[in-house]
Amino acid sequence: MDVGSMKKRELRQRFRSERSLRDLAESWVHIINSDEFMAAKTIASYLSYGDEPQTKDLNEALIKNGKTLLLPRMLKNRNLEWVIWDGKMSKLVKSGKILEPVGNPESENGIDIVIVPTLHATREGDRLGQGGGSYDRALSRISAWRIGLIYSGELTIEPFPVETHDIKLNAIATPDLILRFPKN
Repeated sequence: MDVGSMKKRELRQRFRSERSLRDLAESWVHIINSDEFMAAKTIASYLSYGDEPQTKDLNEALIKNGKTLLLPRMLKNRNLEWVIWDGKMSKLVKSGKILEPVGNPESENGIDIVIVPTLHATREGDRLGQGGGSYDRALSRISAWRIGLIYSGELTIEPFPVETHDIKLNAIATPDLILRFPKN
C-alpha cells in the first residue's frame, strides 16, 4: 500500500469518528430547488446508511417532483450499475450494510446528476469517499453533474492525497448551502 492510500485510510478513520459525533437529523432537500436539479430529468442518488447524510427525504422529494431516480447496485467486480427506483421499499433488497434496488439496469448515458456519498471534500472539489473506488469508476464513465452531500464542517482546507483515478465533484451540499466549484 502506498503512502497516499495509507494517509487516506487514516483520514477516513478520523473523519468517520468525527462524523459519529454530529447531529444526524438534518436535511438536504433544499438542493432540489437549484437550477441544476430543476433542469435535470434523471438523477442518480443513493440510500444512505449509518452516519451518512440522510437521503430518504431527498429521494422522496425527487420522485414527488417527477424526476427519474436511479439507485446504485454493486456488481461482483465492485463496479456500480444503476436501477430505477420508485420509492417502494418492496423494490429493495439488503446487500451487506446497504439496501439495493431490484430491476433491470439503466443506461448511464441519460443521467443528468449524480448525488455522490462523500465523507469530506476540499474547496477544489476533491472528495474523500468510503474507500472502495466504486463511485470513482462509475463517475469516470458518466458525464453528469456531480454533487457530494456533507455535513457542515466537512468541507476542509486540510489537503488529502488525490490519486489519478479520483474524480472531482462539481459541487457539495451541506444542510444550509450548495457550493459550486470552478469547472472541473
